[in-house]
Amino acid sequence: MKASYLLIVVSALVFSPQIHAEGWLDSLKNILGMETEAETPAMPNITDMVSSVSQSVGIDKSQAEGSLASIFNYAKENISAEQFSGLRHSLPGLDSLMAAVPDISEMTSEGGLAGLMDKAANYNDSLKAVNELKKQFEALGLKPEMIMQVVNSTKTYLDTDEGQKIKQQLVQAFGQLSI
Repeated sequence: MKASYLLIVVSALVFSPQIHAEGWLDSLKNILGMETEAETPAMPNITDMVSSVSQSVGIDKSQAEGSLASIFNYAKENISAEQFSGLRHSLPGLDSLMAAVPDISEMTSEGGLAGLMDKAANYNDSLKAVNELKKQFEALGLKPEMIMQVVNSTKTYLDTDEGQKIKQQLVQAFGQLSI
């Protein structure tokens, strides 16, 4: 008789649509009244952030890495060393990402608004930081208008309980940014 019940339970599990959604072991545990382990949310990390930004903004992985590196480099210049150290601690992989900041040492802007921005940047640290960020995006083949798309995508990625501290530090760093 017990074998019949067991055969009925196993048959029900095999043909149950829930088995494919949750997995047969979880279904069996639920039927028997046992608790299943709740999934722990993943901590924010650079690898997932790069993938998220790449998909949401519609850029390739190397552009996502470079644009994120540029954004975190900008943040590094606009928050305290202690706050940036906290970011590095909270966001695994940030140190290695920082190597992807595009080299703009050879870039010059000739004429027009870009040339004027280069000259003005020599006299104002805030303008210099924004000008460098724009040039870094251009070096990646991205338009400067995409800076805020990447920033917003990053904030969306960090819109979890685990990412709130990182998100607040980035918002603080970008509080004065106007592009």
